[in-house]
Formats: sequence, C-alpha cells, structure tokens
Amino acid sequence: MGEDNVSLSRIKTIVIAALILINLLFAAVIIIDTDDIARSERLAVENAAVVLRNNEITIYPVNIKAADTIRTMRTERGHEVEEAIARAVLGPVVMTDLGVIFRYINEERGAAEFSSAGEFEIQFNKGVITNSRGALRTVQSLLQDMKIETSGVDITGAPGNETVTAIVSYRGVGIFNCTIEFVFSEDSLEMISGRYVTVVEATEDGAVISTASTTLLSILSAVKAGQMESSRVDSVEAGYHFRTTGPFGEGVIAPAWLITTDTGRYIIDDATGEIEMIQ
Repeated sequence: MGEDNVSLSRIKTIVIAALILINLLFAAVIIIDTDDIARSERLAVENAAVVLRNNEITIYPVNIKAADTIRTMRTERGHEVEEAIARAVLGPVVMTDLGVIFRYINEERGAAEFSSAGEFEIQFNKGVITNSRGALRTVQSLLQDMKIETSGVDITGAPGNETVTAIVSYRGVGIFNCTIEFVFSEDSLEMISGRYVTVVEATEDGAVISTASTTLLSILSAVKAGQMESSRVDSVEAGYHFRTTGPFGEGVIAPAWLITTDTGRYIIDDATGEIEMIQ
C-alpha cells in the first residue's frame, strides 16, 4: 500500500515537472516570436525611412515613439467629473442645466461651462488665482486639484502674461486633440479652457494601433496627396485622437499618431485616416 502511494506520488511529480517544462518551452517560443516581430518592425521602419528620404523627406527612426498597447476605447460624458473639476478651482458652485451645456457659478470666484463634446471654459474673477509661485507650478497644482492627467506642458508669453498649454493624457498616453490652456493676465489667472475626456471605458475589443512603419508610408502618401506639407519629419508619436459619436458626449479615443514636421504638427487618426493640423 505504501509503495503504491510512493509510486503515485512520483508519477504526479513527473507529470507536474513535464507540465512546467512545456509551459517554459511555450513561453520561450512566445519570447522568440516577440523578438522576431520587434526585429521585423525595426527593419520595416528603417526601410520606410529610406523610402521617405528617397522622396526628399528627412526622417530619423530614433525620433519615432511607437506603442503596441493603444487601442480604441469608448468614452462618455461624466457630469460628476465636470462638477468636481469646477469645484476644485471655484469652490462651492451653483449648477444650471442648459441642456447640452452645464454651468457652474461661484459669485466670488468665477464661472465654468461644460459642453457635451468635451469642451469647457472657466472664467475667473480678477486676483482669485495668482501666479506668485510661477505659472508652471501654479498650473501643475491646479491640474492635480482637478485630477486631470497630462503628458506635457508648453509655456508661451511674457512673465505675468503667460499661456500654459497642457496635453491631456489617458494612462500616460497623450490624447493629442485634447489640450487645456491656462491664460494668465497681469499675474492673475484669467481663464482655463480646452477639451477633456471625462469618462473612458477601458475595453479590450477596440482596434489596435497600426505599426510605425505603416504610419511612415501614410505620411508619404499624405504629402504626395497634398494633405500635408513636409520636407522634414522631426518626430512621430503614438497616442489617441478623441472624437464624439453621439449628441450627449458619447465618443471614442482612437489610436492616432502625432507627426511633428518642419511646417507644423499633424494628427493622423488610425481608424478614419483623417489628418488634422494642430497648433
């Protein structure tokens, strides 16, 4: 009886060891396949860059920031989020429902309006928020209070009259056509305006972003078709493009590419092929 138990135990041990070995071999195959795919894409990018240079468009693969985890996500309007943003910078507010526009007012501090397409504008009374700590630090603090994630900021204008522009992001990835401007005038914050996606549903069935090599050829095609003017591509970055699909703020953030060239910045929407020039 004891010998039978020992034999059974040994068999179980051998089976488990075999299963572990199979899993390790399977994982190794996946790693090898992944490495091969990455190597093939690097080669495809280099070849596409050569094609662009042969067509008098200068580009260097080192300036391409790709990602394979970006996919289409559904979005919707979140009134609670909008109100939280208004309260974060205005304090207690009174809300008025104007249909597609929701207005939040604090008589002492200012007023905010949010629309169904994600656009919003907050006007401040003079001196409510100053840039005594500097425009950048003031904006960073406000973004933290508003719980808005961004992927970078840009500052223009003279001291005391700066405009700080931030690109909204989702989980660290920029939504290129969603930017927020903080306008200072005479050391006082005058206005916050822009576009913001309030609610994102992280679905796993959306279309995945295209490869960087495919995008490079799309750039060449756009230049040839007169949709884009460029003799030099400075950077290519993977991210999102936000578009509404319904009257009540329904929409998607779709895979997109931000193309920075010698003539301007362009967004290429992966799904629609739409090309949008931005500031």
